[in-house]
Amino acid sequence: MLQVHQFPCLSDNYGYLLHDPASGETVCIDTPDAEAYLREAETRGWRITAIWNTHWHPDHAGGNAAIKAATGCEIVAPAVDAPKIAAVDRQVKGGDTVRIGEWTAQVVDVGGHTMGHIAFHLPEAQIAFVGDALFALGCGRMFEGTAPQFWDSLSRLKALPPQTTLYCAHEYTQANARFALHADPDNTALQDYAAEIDRKRAAGEPTVPMQLARELATNPFLRADTPEMRARWGGSSPPETFAAIRAAKDSF
Repeated sequence: MLQVHQFPCLSDNYGYLLHDPASGETVCIDTPDAEAYLREAETRGWRITAIWNTHWHPDHAGGNAAIKAATGCEIVAPAVDAPKIAAVDRQVKGGDTVRIGEWTAQVVDVGGHTMGHIAFHLPEAQIAFVGDALFALGCGRMFEGTAPQFWDSLSRLKALPPQTTLYCAHEYTQANARFALHADPDNTALQDYAAEIDRKRAAGEPTVPMQLARELATNPFLRADTPEMRARWGGSSPPETFAAIRAAKDSF
């Protein structure tokens, strides 16, 4: 089976090394901190063979050049964002596939946080790396895209199998939970989730990864198509309701 090694980077990022014991290949999912990635791989005796970038922001692609210089790895990046990313070898878009050993990852278009943001879904492993498109109880700020675009992106993630384990890029969950409780105060599943998050953070434990099924029931951004959220936040369509919730979070 594939192995995912998760470790903290920078102030609140998570780094991920995806390792296939059968082939010996190891993929960096984004590169917030080159030194940390190289150290973590060396500690495990893993040889970095590729980098899969989700989007261009420096806390996701800033370590590309140094890791490539040290390892000679291939860099895969979203085509739309590629001009802003260092040392790209292969450009991909939604619908394309990439591989680690015999495992296939489907590239999912999740533009909105940046125009070219992508996610990597490995259906056979039941995991997905979603970058800053989706967080536990949150989603990325809409820096470049539009609300309809971002809602379409989240809808693609919503359509993944509910048992999918999602790896997002930041430990934002406790702050996201505070807003989620404001956005959806009568959601008892959310109340239970928020209490669990508080317990985990008090114990110094990560709240990532998360399961899609739980996010579908509790994440206010994924629930913008429900009657409850439309009644509370307005809008004549899910993108409009999503836009209202996103704007509220921006000023919360």
